[in-house]
Amino acid sequence: MKAKTLFYCTECGNETPKWAGQCPACKAWNTLVERPAESKKKSAAASASGGGLRAGRGRPRPMGEVETTQELRFATGMSELDRVLGGGAVKGSLVLVGGAPGIGKSTLMLQICDNLCRFAKVLYVSGEESERQIKLRAERLHVRGEGMYLLAETSLEDVLEAVNELQPDILIVDSIQTLYNGDLATAPGSIGQVKDCTMALMQLAKGQGITVFVIGHVNKEGSIAGPKVLEHMVDCVLYFEGEQQNSYRILRAAKNRFGATNEIGVFEMADSGLSEVPNPSEMLLSGRPQDTPGTCVTCVMEGVRPVLAEVQALLAPTSFNVPRRTSNGFDFNRANLLLAVLEKRGGLLVSSCDAYINVIGGLFLDEPAADLAMIIALASSFRDKPVPGDLAAIGEVGLTGELRSVNALGQRLSEVRRLGFTKCLVPARTGSKLDAPDGLQLIRVRNIREALAALL
Repeated sequence: MKAKTLFYCTECGNETPKWAGQCPACKAWNTLVERPAESKKKSAAASASGGGLRAGRGRPRPMGEVETTQELRFATGMSELDRVLGGGAVKGSLVLVGGAPGIGKSTLMLQICDNLCRFAKVLYVSGEESERQIKLRAERLHVRGEGMYLLAETSLEDVLEAVNELQPDILIVDSIQTLYNGDLATAPGSIGQVKDCTMALMQLAKGQGITVFVIGHVNKEGSIAGPKVLEHMVDCVLYFEGEQQNSYRILRAAKNRFGATNEIGVFEMADSGLSEVPNPSEMLLSGRPQDTPGTCVTCVMEGVRPVLAEVQALLAPTSFNVPRRTSNGFDFNRANLLLAVLEKRGGLLVSSCDAYINVIGGLFLDEPAADLAMIIALASSFRDKPVPGDLAAIGEVGLTGELRSVNALGQRLSEVRRLGFTKCLVPARTGSKLDAPDGLQLIRVRNIREALAALL
């Protein structure tokens, strides 16, 4: 009898009985892969915690009877990582660390073990390296490893057995794509394997109170491979961003059940591992050119932290029938919108120019507070006139060219002044009384025409 097969999408995990060129769920092309239908065997997730997750939950309980104790947090030894996690790691939580290969995920996990081993028992499971390789890398990173246990294993059943024998306080799995459950007929890294292994680790974390860190690789689109459903299963999702050619790395919280989302931590990759950058604004502005057209500084909020960022623009007469538009670190559609507003409301004929936009330091600015700085940088490059080096611009630009206020403006202005700026371009209407920090002059404008007249 022929075995029954199904087709599943490698992007979203949707299953369908027939092959198609496009996934009917996520609309991705050429992502359906054939695999045998899974047998209804007992999955490892059902027995990972030995029933500990379901203990005491067999019947509905009134909310008043549920005990709410404050979550137990502990420091990881890296203040930037603790900031992203919301003040430290939470006992019994499941944290997913994603990033491109070679970005520094394993290095970060191995470095925090040096501090975690001082008060906890740590089990480091690797499916990609041998125990000898891990120790050699730990010695290079100056990780002592007292109280740290190593296991080179890819079988989920063996990992769970080792956890039950050792009873560690913290479990690190590198990586989730290498684990497999022998009861499933699919290959390691497939949709069913990753989902089942992650569910088993979640049962382990919630049932036995073990803090679990899971490393996940990302695909070429930037989402965690194998698939996106991992983000819904874990408590915290951290993305490691940055170019391998650049020494700086940004750790961003895309999801956090115990803290603020979109919080960032900045690290610098060196020969001895990752080092923290406590002042990312100063790092992002280092090397900024003076008296050069096409650059302006703004302040954006990354979680609850204000960060200064430098936006650059270059406008040049086009030699093509259709002008080129390139944007790096800034939303492409938003950039086209601002170019249209600058021509229609600002009176600058930028439609006949090639436009190149760049944000320094690997940041991606996705909030409207950077609109005004981008308008100023574009106009400065078009007119070939520099913006004063001690000036920053904060504000949202509407389609009529008006300027709108943004949230946390007082906190942004304090960061602007702390970095030595003496002038700041802000919207005339701020929504509430705004007190400027000592030494900072506020230039209030109502629209982009007034902003350009005041500066250029």
